[in-house]
Amino acid sequence: MTFKTLDDLNDIAGKRVLVRVDLNVPVKDGQVTDTTRIERVAPTIRELSEQGAKVILLAHFGRPKGEPVPEMSLKAIAPAVEEILDQRVYFAADCIGEKAANAIADMNDGDVLLLENTRFHKGEEKNDPAFVEALAANGDIYVNDAFSAAHRAHASTEGLAHLLPAYAGRTMQAELEALEKGLGNPKRPVVAIVGGAKVSTKIDLLQNLVEKVDALVIGGGMANTFLAAQGIDVGKSLCEHDLAETAKSIMSAASAAGCTIVLPDDGVVAREFKAGADSEVVDIKAIPADQMVLDVGPNSVAAVNDWISRAETLVWNGPLGAFEIAPFDRATVAAAKHAATRTRQGSLVSVAGGGDTVAALNHAEVADDFTYVSTAGGAFLEWMEGKPLPGVDILHQQK
Repeated sequence: MTFKTLDDLNDIAGKRVLVRVDLNVPVKDGQVTDTTRIERVAPTIRELSEQGAKVILLAHFGRPKGEPVPEMSLKAIAPAVEEILDQRVYFAADCIGEKAANAIADMNDGDVLLLENTRFHKGEEKNDPAFVEALAANGDIYVNDAFSAAHRAHASTEGLAHLLPAYAGRTMQAELEALEKGLGNPKRPVVAIVGGAKVSTKIDLLQNLVEKVDALVIGGGMANTFLAAQGIDVGKSLCEHDLAETAKSIMSAASAAGCTIVLPDDGVVAREFKAGADSEVVDIKAIPADQMVLDVGPNSVAAVNDWISRAETLVWNGPLGAFEIAPFDRATVAAAKHAATRTRQGSLVSVAGGGDTVAALNHAEVADDFTYVSTAGGAFLEWMEGKPLPGVDILHQQK
């Protein structure tokens, strides 16, 4: 790794450590309904606190567009952070200026302070130098533990690393190390599973992956676009017929790169997408005109699992079928369980990410068995697309 971590920090007792975290969590009726992101950053906060640092948390919440919005105040999140940390979390009503400075001045060594939403200031998303300086005045050291926001060059995700000694927190470190194993310097063969509804949302992803992996499994609704591009009638299935040429160019690029494209050869079809709908398995070339493919069939699952068995590394983004409703979850669950088994056996490095993917792996009850499951959303997708991540790139430059 070419970035500094908490292992490189010494004698931080009494030091003001600005920690960028992701607290953009779901809230309903004033209560946090999913604490996953808080749990992910808790180890970094605890480690710094136990070493006597004054831990000052920077985060955004929602899209207030540079103005204070009471409903988007981080004050409502503080109790959930307290509960996870099992430690008092103080709150300051601003992230810069007198309110922040006074709250920091009152801190004792080991205290944790949450500053108000950084996006209440226009300078945050603009990465405005004056705003960056105002943030930096609050700290001696900068720790970025928010990979999920690292694809944005904002003041608190990128700007601060230019003014303060910068380090990766434990979550950022774990994410980067997992991603390095996934596509940076992976053990081969590398297999990628990409699913989801539309090719149009993942063109960059597919174009990048065919250059880096040995086999690319395409599932979900997007597989129909590739099948249609090959002249297969997909009936009433979700399909982007206008992207046929794009699909052909991706298949051509894969062939040139020596990457095998794996498409379904059978599918589970139904006349409507609802729980308990009548369904049947058909050959992919025999889809009834009045039906739609909602999952890949058992022969296709066997082919996917065969590739997973051959793989040393698996990268997964997107389900194989409409997993939200039974019985169209069978393929995704079967492949996920097989990947989890090989991971537990120590035979596979498995890295997965994306909202639907996390939900699908949780549905299959195997998320904890994968090598790493990213909750980073957009940042994970942009990494898979091979795009630069400003919040990560600046950490690499600090070494």
